[in-house]
Amino acid sequence: MSGKKVKKKTQPSNVDKNRYNMKMVTSDVCARCRKCERGLRYLEKMSQPGAVGKGVPCILTKGKAYV
Repeated sequence: MSGKKVKKKTQPSNVDKNRYNMKMVTSDVCARCRKCERGLRYLEKMSQPGAVGKGVPCILTKGKAYV
């Protein structure tokens, strides 16, 4: 025995499968689009003074899920 531990891979949930295929967009893209609820919430959050964000997954760019 080599003493190495094998880590089992867990399957991502259905929500996470698509999240990896969506583009991350910033508030400037959401300000131009204004089509989805998630983008509008993010835009409102980023309009507050001192807000720092990393983007939000855009539902309009969702691709096929990994199997």
